[in-house]
Amino acid sequence: MSKLAIITSHPIQYYAPWFRHLAADTSLELRVFYLWDFGITQQIDTDFQQSIQWDIPLLTGYDYEFVTNVSPRPGTHHFWGLENPSLIQQVSDYCPDAVLLMNYNYASLYHLLWHWKQTPLLFRGDSHHLFPGSGLKEWLRRRWISLIYQRFAGCLYVGQGNYGYFRDHGVPDNRLFFSPHAIDNDRFLTQAESAAQQAAIWKAELGIPEDHAVVLFAGKLITKKRPLDLLRAFLQANLSQVSLLFVGSGVLESDLKNLAANHPHVYFTPFQNQSLMPRTYAIADLVVLPSYGAGETWGLAINEAMCLAKPVLVSSHVGCAADLVKPHHNGLIFPAGDVSALVESLQIAFADRQRLQQWGMASRQMIHHYSYTQTTQGLKVALNHLGVGDFTEYNLLRHMA
Repeated sequence: MSKLAIITSHPIQYYAPWFRHLAADTSLELRVFYLWDFGITQQIDTDFQQSIQWDIPLLTGYDYEFVTNVSPRPGTHHFWGLENPSLIQQVSDYCPDAVLLMNYNYASLYHLLWHWKQTPLLFRGDSHHLFPGSGLKEWLRRRWISLIYQRFAGCLYVGQGNYGYFRDHGVPDNRLFFSPHAIDNDRFLTQAESAAQQAAIWKAELGIPEDHAVVLFAGKLITKKRPLDLLRAFLQANLSQVSLLFVGSGVLESDLKNLAANHPHVYFTPFQNQSLMPRTYAIADLVVLPSYGAGETWGLAINEAMCLAKPVLVSSHVGCAADLVKPHHNGLIFPAGDVSALVESLQIAFADRQRLQQWGMASRQMIHHYSYTQTTQGLKVALNHLGVGDFTEYNLLRHMA
């Protein structure tokens, strides 16, 4: 049995179910080391601009321990937000065969990277170069990141954009292992029917006409997500019997409401916690993620929407676009930042309502290939490559993206 330590910043709604999945595997022994307690206690989310505590279990079904964070300003929005002096000692006491890092760009993790000698280090990330930088500062940053990745015996990539990112930073192909980005598919799939019933009631409560289709944006109302692009495109598209619903909060909320003030079919509703997300996607006829800019990675909201059999419309800067969106099969991709192209995409999507439903069914079929089962398979291939596991049955799955 392989003994694996996972180090990550804090309990995350997408990762905790995967850790439970791993813990149920009899070929692995697992312990997760958390560097901060955000998500399980009421704390301010700087992007949502409100206090958040997730309402689904994040600490059940697997072994974990918290590492004391002494940062005077704890958080993941700055380098010194995670300072955990006892991290190396706590991980050493566990005596793992390998250590998987889910983050690295924080003070305590850099300390571990330069001082950990006991066992191989793995890294799993979701960055990409779909939004290219330029100039001396960007060149120096890339050189530094390339040096960081030399510390890892292997890197798990979540999709095509992330694979290209690692290769751009000099990670050789024989140290890259496909471990696709996934959510708790089972939770969303099993709730699809009840979520649809709840969504019908919610739609009436929001005042959206019953005969209107719904374009949904669900997430943080912040610059990189480009909700203003979507609002402007929706107003220009002049779609018949279609409403736009923004679900979430953030710094752009006032700007959005001001721009939408004279338009009757634009709706806003506050942040929805995790237990309400199946209902949130169920209300939609099309889910849109128009992100544009540095910092947008995969876009796991698209995984969630696809579990609810929803067609998806994403920008070319969304990391999952190349993997999860097949144009005119389960959705559309438009050039990031191009509002005119987004207008056209909305018009194409709603030109045929029956076809739109067919795209949604295709989404649900596709998402079965992006589950915790495939994510775990990639991890096992990496462990086998490092000689700390016997998972030879997974070798053929080395490159699937």
